[in-house]
Amino acid sequence: MIDFEPSDEQALIIETVRQFAENEIRPRCREADEAGAPSRAVLDAAHELGLVANSLPESVGGGGERSALTGALIAEELGWGDMATALAILSPGLSGLPVADFGAEGLQNAVLPSLVGDQFAPGSLAIVEPRFDFDVVHPQTTAKADGDEIVLDGLKCQVPWIEGTSQVIVIAGENGSLAGFVVPTDAAGLETEPERNMGLNGLPTVELTLSGVRVSSNARLETDDAGIRGLIDRGRIAVAATALGTARAAFEISRDYAKERETFGQPIATRQAIAFMLADMAIEIDGARLLIWEAADALDRGEPAGRLARLAQDQMTRIGLRVADGAVQVFGGHGYIRDYLPELHLRNLAGLSSFETLALV
Repeated sequence: MIDFEPSDEQALIIETVRQFAENEIRPRCREADEAGAPSRAVLDAAHELGLVANSLPESVGGGGERSALTGALIAEELGWGDMATALAILSPGLSGLPVADFGAEGLQNAVLPSLVGDQFAPGSLAIVEPRFDFDVVHPQTTAKADGDEIVLDGLKCQVPWIEGTSQVIVIAGENGSLAGFVVPTDAAGLETEPERNMGLNGLPTVELTLSGVRVSSNARLETDDAGIRGLIDRGRIAVAATALGTARAAFEISRDYAKERETFGQPIATRQAIAFMLADMAIEIDGARLLIWEAADALDRGEPAGRLARLAQDQMTRIGLRVADGAVQVFGGHGYIRDYLPELHLRNLAGLSSFETLALV
């Protein structure tokens, strides 16, 4: 029999993260959007909860408990608080999880301890390229061997770049295959240009230029195409789950507003057009959640998850924008002004079609 109920441990995690999102993230989401950076206090508080560190190996101080499904549950609750802040909180996994899975012992010892230290340390992963014909599994960024070094050349975009980032995982093409490399952020030939986006302003991102960047061959992740594709799948599930939480927040806020806002002596929630719109929003959110859970469960069971992850991301891209737009419509003119959250949700969800790996689970 199929069981959709979280385990007791997962239910406790959901409740803990939900309370954190309500008490810490949601009250500061507008501040993060206006400032163009997440609240450091929120990041440090989230770090104390061990939301990413718990998935890293025990040998470096992590919890050693990896579950894509549990990660998706966490991402949804964080996204309910604020999508940009949620992705910032999860950013250490962008460096930590690939190195934990595919890094040699020396690379793990160099990268992972800082991610499980006393203070929050961000991570970064560079996959997307600013080309109209970009194909995630056929990057134009190249990696070429030169003695004991690897030379990287290319251009990346939508690269999370929170203050304090010390390394970035760069995905490149090497001899016709996918490869990943740990690149120090102060490497010669690596340049960054801050991006100015319509949404997710609380998550700083950059366009990354690699011009003859040299790293040791020991900086290569020890994996093949399948391993890199697995990272892409994890990223798609993580982004979809975070967006799911944001869509759920947009629905709940608009539902509650519709119950309180009266016209002609009755709540607007009693109007058929509004009631049907809210019902459709709820149905699509629940349906998307099942797709995300199915994809995450496939990863946990070691089964191919590429198709499921893509379906979950595509479905969330479609309904995320629809739900956020519906919330703005329910609020009417109020939905368009910054005193209310619907416009923020709409801007944050509008870029889903171009996101790939802003987080990992």
